[in-house]
Amino acid sequence: GFSNAALLAKTVDMLDKIPMEDRDTKGDLYEYMLGKIASAGTNGQFRTPRHLIRLMVEMMRPTPEDVICDPAVGTCGFLVAAGEYLRDNRPELFRDERLRKHFHSGMFHGFDFDPTMLRIGSMNMTLHGVDSPDISYRDSLAQEHDADAGRYSLILANPPFAGSLDYEVTAKDLQQIVKTKKTELLFLALFLRLLKTGGRAAVVVPDGVLFGSSKAHQELRKLLVEKHKLEGVLKLPSGVFRPYAGVSTAVLLFTKTGVGGTDHVWFYDMQADGYSLDDKRNALLPDDRQGTAPQTPLSEDEHAKNNLPDALGRWLRRDEGERDNPRTAQSFCVAKDEIAATGTYDLSLNRYKVVEHEEQTHTKPTDIVAELRKVETEISEGLATLEAMLG
Repeated sequence: GFSNAALLAKTVDMLDKIPMEDRDTKGDLYEYMLGKIASAGTNGQFRTPRHLIRLMVEMMRPTPEDVICDPAVGTCGFLVAAGEYLRDNRPELFRDERLRKHFHSGMFHGFDFDPTMLRIGSMNMTLHGVDSPDISYRDSLAQEHDADAGRYSLILANPPFAGSLDYEVTAKDLQQIVKTKKTELLFLALFLRLLKTGGRAAVVVPDGVLFGSSKAHQELRKLLVEKHKLEGVLKLPSGVFRPYAGVSTAVLLFTKTGVGGTDHVWFYDMQADGYSLDDKRNALLPDDRQGTAPQTPLSEDEHAKNNLPDALGRWLRRDEGERDNPRTAQSFCVAKDEIAATGTYDLSLNRYKVVEHEEQTHTKPTDIVAELRKVETEISEGLATLEAMLG
């Protein structure tokens, strides 16, 4: 976060003085500054890279009717990106009085318990032209959720997951879903509680959620697979949150149904996100070849540096084109029964991926010996010739 409130206030004042009628410029500038100033906060929160946020938004394809929530909202990155997506892809909503009103005051909901983050986030929404979003103080894991359980149709989030909470301070309604102290599991319970039936989610989780062996881990995976519709697991490269965190993560994509519906789960092994996976995170491609939407398709060499367009394309075609992929491919589908058969509802990609081994052709030992004999004869003849010349 910003190191102090005074610096934030100064930043906002400076921004205000810039004569920009253009919402995009103001918003982009603010985002840029957040990227430069903000990093890891006191509670282990950090900014999710913009290109990953955009990928998740594009995978979810928000609609003008959606009611969107991020219960660990931080600087409002996901909400801003969802708003921009709708401006770019559904401009007709602004010509409809009801939908326009919904966009400005009913669509966006973000909660955080860091007051500085809330101020940064509210400013971010304002600069991106959302008039009165619901960005408010809430300790999402501690407070009961009777008021807004089942209220949201889309959740986009990258919650903090470094902690554990005492049972006493954790909301009882979440403990009923899964009895645990782990924040990453509590957040998943929270998402299920807040979503309406048919609501969908794209959320970042640490890898441990996919294969952790505790009872709570297993129960939560079983819940997602058996009682709801788990649709995808997008494995992220382990450096995407550096320099703030080196933890390995994945994006879980699911729909809350209450009655099951998991069929084939789509897995994608993202190996590159367009930036170096070290602490520097330098861009590996020109700006117009980064992100999810280059003007022309990426070459193989470019794809090796930026998997985002491929991941998005394969996800959007998952019901037609992905079912028959071999397990050696970068993405493939695994039947629900196979996941259940693991006994622990294991969701780690490596559990199902098959690594292709290059076929090695070895020469027969007898042939190698014959070859050596031939070479030996040649050397011996060469030496004899040399001796004769020296004689």
